[in-house]
Amino acid sequence: MTLDLYLIRRLLVAFMMVLGVFVGMLLLLDMVEQMRRFSGQSAGMAQILRLSALNTPEALYEIAPLVLMLSAIWVALAWSRSSEFVIIRAAGRSIPRLIVLPALAFFLFSVVFVAVMNPLVASTTREYSRAQAQLRGDTASAVIISGQDVWLRQADASGQTVIYSPRAEDTGTVLHDATFLIFDAQAGLSLRLRAGRAELQPGLWALHQVKQWRLSDMNPEQQATEMAHVTVPTDLTPEQIRDNFAQVRTVPLMQLPGFIAALERAGFAALEHRMRLNMELALPVLMTGMMLLALGMCIHHARAGGAGIRALITILAGFTLFFLRNFAQVLGETGQVPVMLAAWGPPVATLLLAVGLLLNLEEG
Repeated sequence: MTLDLYLIRRLLVAFMMVLGVFVGMLLLLDMVEQMRRFSGQSAGMAQILRLSALNTPEALYEIAPLVLMLSAIWVALAWSRSSEFVIIRAAGRSIPRLIVLPALAFFLFSVVFVAVMNPLVASTTREYSRAQAQLRGDTASAVIISGQDVWLRQADASGQTVIYSPRAEDTGTVLHDATFLIFDAQAGLSLRLRAGRAELQPGLWALHQVKQWRLSDMNPEQQATEMAHVTVPTDLTPEQIRDNFAQVRTVPLMQLPGFIAALERAGFAALEHRMRLNMELALPVLMTGMMLLALGMCIHHARAGGAGIRALITILAGFTLFFLRNFAQVLGETGQVPVMLAAWGPPVATLLLAVGLLLNLEEG
């Protein structure tokens, strides 16, 4: 137990130190990028620092498995160089059996890490997008999914338009039984349109089977008119609609199942969200597997030589597995590979590969 606690402490200290180094590097690099991006908006240093601080947690969260792998490489090489590896073997303790408890401890640590960092990243990402839009002066728009209903809002200098539909197609660009409430900047609510079908086209909404009420009339219902086609100008794009309601990074893990159900009831595709949900659940397995892989490949007697080569091979293997995980994510989000296989395949394969390497160190 003492050796187990010793190894856990060494790994945890190394992880915190490497994490701190990456936080500093990512923050400085992001500040340079934000200064370049907003050089024409007269953004102050305080605003640049705030944007970088909001954007750094997401980048750090994405590379957390690699950070844990580098920490394990550091501990393993130090362990081998100090001959602790030889002393433990001489005392009758095998390395694979010694690593079992630390592996379980770091699996629980990874679960806690995901539970804490996921909602933090979701909130900072939302705030970063809001702050970035304010600096750029982007047009405000919003999408809300409530049960089976879809609400959209678009705004420009002349006023705002609120759009409601009980059902939308999976791209979010075709609405059925849609209601358009048009607000004038001075007079307020001025026009109501009811369309059997509304389709988003470049620069406009194309409405079909339309009934129009002018709310400035004495009797809007009696003076309502029906038309086959009407167009409503807009600066919304399919990408903006998707990004507003479907930015999966801005939805905390605990809210993802309910959000997926709401999207599907409203008629939107939720494949990306299902993929993200399963990838978040599989992340502790991936982090534990990459840590064990680093330990299995780098724990060797220092006199055997080749420590640098083993570390390099381990890093290349880690980056390869990380790339394969991202590639599998793309395949899963596009529906070319089942979501469960794409999300859980690389983490489980990493863990099994690490266990195989550790068992190779077993001498009985």
